[in-house]
Amino acid sequence: MKLTGSCLCGGVQYEINGPLSDVLNCHCTMCRKLHAAAFRTRARVRAVDWTTLEGQALLKFYESSPGEHKAFCSKCGSSLYTRFDAQPEVYGFPLGTLDTDPGVKPQRHMYVGNKAPWFDITDDLPQHS
Repeated sequence: MKLTGSCLCGGVQYEINGPLSDVLNCHCTMCRKLHAAAFRTRARVRAVDWTTLEGQALLKFYESSPGEHKAFCSKCGSSLYTRFDAQPEVYGFPLGTLDTDPGVKPQRHMYVGNKAPWFDITDDLPQHS
């Protein structure tokens, strides 16, 4: 399965040649702030399946927690993936920058104890505090 995506300004373009797994909606405070949204829908992707096609020089990293590095476009600020020192073989990947259908859907909600008070979860997916 080949997926393609890009940042908001189009300066960073990437492809994923492999499956997405562990798809979930994360309601933690950090994900809400990073994405300026009620939650972040994210998946795991193997690092070897990720290829930055254009804009490698635009990628910058922010260490949001010890050993957790958020990759973003330095021109437009789009969040592209998270790299983990403890698990370098996988990335946390927010689905919002995809230009193609990932063919997967979230399986659960995480950190609902931190969800935005102005947002109501209205689906039947499992919820975890």
